[in-house]
Amino acid sequence: MTQYKKMITTPVSKLILSLSVPTIISMLVTNIYNLADTAFVGKLGTSASGAVGIVFGFMSIIQAFGFMFGQGSGSIIARLLGSRDTEKASLHAVLGVTSSFVCGLIISIAGFAFLDPIVTLLGSTPTIAPYAKTYISYILIAAPFMSSSFTMNNILRYEGRAFLGMVGLMTGGILNMVCDPILMFVFGMGISRAGLSTAVSQLVSWCILLSMFLTGKTESKLYLGDLPRCDVLMLLNIMATGFPSLLRQGLSSTSTVILNSACALYGDAAVAAMSIVSRVAFFSFSIAIGIGQGFQPVSGFNYGAGKYSRLKKAFVFTVIAAETIIIAGSVVLIVFAEPLIRIFRDDPAVAETGVRALRLQALSQVVLPFCMAVEMMFQSTGKRLGASVMSSLRGGLLLIPLIIIMSKLRGLAGIQEAQPLALLISFPLTVPFAIWYFITLPKEDR
Repeated sequence: MTQYKKMITTPVSKLILSLSVPTIISMLVTNIYNLADTAFVGKLGTSASGAVGIVFGFMSIIQAFGFMFGQGSGSIIARLLGSRDTEKASLHAVLGVTSSFVCGLIISIAGFAFLDPIVTLLGSTPTIAPYAKTYISYILIAAPFMSSSFTMNNILRYEGRAFLGMVGLMTGGILNMVCDPILMFVFGMGISRAGLSTAVSQLVSWCILLSMFLTGKTESKLYLGDLPRCDVLMLLNIMATGFPSLLRQGLSSTSTVILNSACALYGDAAVAAMSIVSRVAFFSFSIAIGIGQGFQPVSGFNYGAGKYSRLKKAFVFTVIAAETIIIAGSVVLIVFAEPLIRIFRDDPAVAETGVRALRLQALSQVVLPFCMAVEMMFQSTGKRLGASVMSSLRGGLLLIPLIIIMSKLRGLAGIQEAQPLALLISFPLTVPFAIWYFITLPKEDR
């Protein structure tokens, strides 16, 4: 009851910030260790640096399934808790986490069975492939734990317990950053240490996140004995609600593969440069995403409780706060583009490609907060079709054809311009969705 009152009575700005801060810290730590991976591997050469970008595209696939089951079950759980149905919320929690783990296991088995073609399909050049195969082998071992960790973290966020998720993710992230230099410089493991430290950190995070559910710190419970009470319709409901996340992440992963393949025509330096740009640009955007993820449980909870006026206030606050962060981050990226790129790979060819791409990316990111907030609002309140359409636009439906067209028209310059152009086009396409949503939302609280 205390958690319920907190979610429907606390001023929305204060509530969103309180839920956002742990999420932002988690995402920053995760991104810092991703950037640390890129920086350490960059010391092994340009080909090794390119391998990180190749494997990152594959990790996005694992993340896609974790987010599908996490966002799907989490959105439903938030609305059920908003209507005070804790028992049914627990059924969706155990079904979501179990399904996510099984999907990760299937990805792991299939990945080892088709390792060589997967690495080629992801866009590896002949010189990048050996590094990518070594790195991805460790990621495949950790896939079931990685996928279900994303699911558990999302459920915790939707319950309004983002701090618990932060503890799990931060512990794994810090462990990864500590292990990286030790395994690289003390044991001389090369790129193997990046994969091994990532796998170990994911397993540790999984154990901590699971303990949150097993020790009574959450509203929903994970009890395998509840699985027989779940049915196919519940699973389909979770998957349908989380499908926008799968679509966005899946298209994003496909876009990364196509981007790597297009860059491969211009050598390992181009692949490495665009990989670095993606990670650096996402660092600033991850803070804005953290605000959005603080908004999601507020949105789902209050929609389920019929507090529509709070939902509107929460949306406006989220857009303004995220936009402020994005603008500040974009200024930093534009001004310090070259030194930032050179931190990760001090290669003139990498810097030449990366600096222009990073500045274009930073300029276009100013439209992201509004698009992100609208999509998250649709998904957290169960508007599946609209969320799926917007996820497709933001995830790659625009980007994939633009990479192909722009690379043919303008070569490497076109590849640098494709993603910023896709982001700018997505903004006017999102506006009608927001207008429709607020027109059809009930005017009075229930």
